[in-house]
Amino acid sequence: MKLARDTWLIFQRQFLLLIRNPIWIFVGVFQPVMYLLLFAPLLKPALNAPTQAEAYRIFVPGLLVLLAIFGGLFQGFGLIAELRAGVIERSRVTPVSRLALLLGRSLRDVVSLIAQAIIITLLALAFGLTVFIGDLLLAYLMLALIALMTSAVSYGIALRVKSEDALAPLMNTIAQPVLLLSGILLPLTFAPSWLRHVADWNPFSWAVDGTRALFAGDLGNDRVWQGLTIVAVLTAAAVWWAAREFARSVR
Repeated sequence: MKLARDTWLIFQRQFLLLIRNPIWIFVGVFQPVMYLLLFAPLLKPALNAPTQAEAYRIFVPGLLVLLAIFGGLFQGFGLIAELRAGVIERSRVTPVSRLALLLGRSLRDVVSLIAQAIIITLLALAFGLTVFIGDLLLAYLMLALIALMTSAVSYGIALRVKSEDALAPLMNTIAQPVLLLSGILLPLTFAPSWLRHVADWNPFSWAVDGTRALFAGDLGNDRVWQGLTIVAVLTAAAVWWAAREFARSVR
């Protein structure tokens, strides 16, 4: 109960800071919207899709996973600002759970991501995308786990490096191969076999495939449950590691 109460208190404070400056939600969604409006129309001939709606059914799930990955990986910059302002230092004299310090912030990031994902989905529906609500909710669960994982990793690394100058190139170095090996923009079925084998070691490629299967209404596809399982295990590991970093920093 104490962990839940402390997490709720941290979440409330972080969410209040977010809604006081909601421009960040729209800044985060701006780039995906540009991909949706300016890149997705090129996919029907490129993918030889029978309809534009089918092209969106392939592209939008990857775009949402992209939003979850990048939205989470760069949350550590805000934590570094809090470190510099002494917010984390002052947490040492409070009885708040150290795990709650992480979970409250990461859950704020998950809520922000889901809000952005809903905006993207509604825009895609206007372009002819169709998806069953149950499959969509399960896809959002996949996105929430990815956002929780990546934000936890970002916070843990931020506590280690304590510098935006070090965090920015490190996050970009992580994000680039993740992006290229996950089939986010184009399915990896178009890739040579060696690249597909390498991508099998990227957990986000499983998440992308699972999310695409959900948007296609293929709930029984093995990739759905394999992707959810892999992402859930990695999320638990990321939260455990980041919580330890918070515990070390707030002793």
